[in-house]
Amino acid sequence: MSKEPRYIHHVNFPTTDPDRTAAWYTKVFGMKRIQPKSNTRVVLMTRGNFDLHFTPVEEMDRMAPYHFAVEVDDWDDFLGHLKDLGIRHTRPIERPENHSKFCYIHDPDHTMIELVFHGKRPN
Repeated sequence: MSKEPRYIHHVNFPTTDPDRTAAWYTKVFGMKRIQPKSNTRVVLMTRGNFDLHFTPVEEMDRMAPYHFAVEVDDWDDFLGHLKDLGIRHTRPIERPENHSKFCYIHDPDHTMIELVFHGKRPN
């Protein structure tokens, strides 16, 4: 038995509108909503390789500068996808030390999401 964790299974964020949140993460990241068999109000979303959970709240606390990051496979394609959806992002920045790129978007509850791209990152 290993004493080290295998991976992060999921992270949980607040949401003021569970259905709006589920629809947004479905169209932006291609996630699927899982209907739990237990009696929970938590919205469970998955892509298969990572999960996000959202707990309904009445009011949203300011999350920034706290955020999570999502690696994308094709930088230009994903930014085009955001443009097609009408989702604004911050000015993309390229790190000269490794030529990675990043920018930020916000979900409907203003949770900050960093989009990152490492073109030649080893698996």
